[in-house]
Amino acid sequence: MTAETVSSSPTFMRREIEEIPDAARRLLVQGRPHIHEIADRAGAPVFLASVARGSSDHAATFLKYAAEIYLGLAMASLGPSVSSIYAGRVNLSQALVIAISQSGASPDILSVVESAGKQGAFTVGLTNTSESELARLSAAAVDICAGPERSVAATKTFVNSVLAGLLLLAEIGGDQPLLKALEDLPTHFERAIGMDWTPLADAVEERGSLYVIGRGPGLAIAHEAALKFKETCQIHAEAYSSAEVMHGPVSIVENGYPILALGVRDAAEDGLAQAADRMTDQGGSVFATTSKVERACKLPFEAAGHPLTDALVQIVSFYAFIEWFARERGFNPDVPKHLKKVTQTV
Repeated sequence: MTAETVSSSPTFMRREIEEIPDAARRLLVQGRPHIHEIADRAGAPVFLASVARGSSDHAATFLKYAAEIYLGLAMASLGPSVSSIYAGRVNLSQALVIAISQSGASPDILSVVESAGKQGAFTVGLTNTSESELARLSAAAVDICAGPERSVAATKTFVNSVLAGLLLLAEIGGDQPLLKALEDLPTHFERAIGMDWTPLADAVEERGSLYVIGRGPGLAIAHEAALKFKETCQIHAEAYSSAEVMHGPVSIVENGYPILALGVRDAAEDGLAQAADRMTDQGGSVFATTSKVERACKLPFEAAGHPLTDALVQIVSFYAFIEWFARERGFNPDVPKHLKKVTQTV
């Protein structure tokens, strides 16, 4: 498709963003009973581990914060090459291992799952392909119910991967407030799509590079947003914790350097707002999704009532923005340069 064609008709990416609320509803209705059963089978793991790549790894990072904050269980990110390239064996005998892959076909992810299963770990595969090798190898598999995703840039599969993982963690922990908040997510997603983040565009266009900052589960969203800037818009973006950015990276923030600060209604919000205002004072062009900033530019946001769901809703507003921004820059977000939908790595 030419850029002109993309501008005159909805992209697959836009259609799939608009499908996010319904995809979430499908998972909540069709997938939750099975996830409840898996939680019962998982028992009481000593720790958790994840294996994933790309957007799926950002989903795993989100789940890491959820597990450590709300379950009190450490969650490690496993290096796929440790198993697939180096033939290493990590002791996972008392772990719940969560593998996330929308295709369920990447050999390096599969090698970790197979190795973990042989060690006695309880393995759970979150995949959008129910007949995949990942689903076969895992002790339990969850169809994330996102439906076909034709755009190379993952959107609804990222959201439903996080949602599936949160349902599993909430069921394991018996976290009723979180389960209730997850039930309300589809309505929040619908509202989030309409948030106008276009004021961010001019500052990013002028510099061609930016930081995306967050904290806790918001950091996982920052990583996903930074990837999408590169993937769909050919713009360099780096993700940082709002604490870590102060340990060096803040040095280049001046003369209008753009920052997207993803504020979440949680214990880290005050600190993130202070960091956003400090970088504004340094000369940065800072755009923040929190009402607590005093000098940074405030972007509209949909507050979801729970810190974890509040963080996840942010990415839906961002997806709507980045799809629009890619088209404004003359790109087709459905077919990013040098990328394909399924990437198989060893």
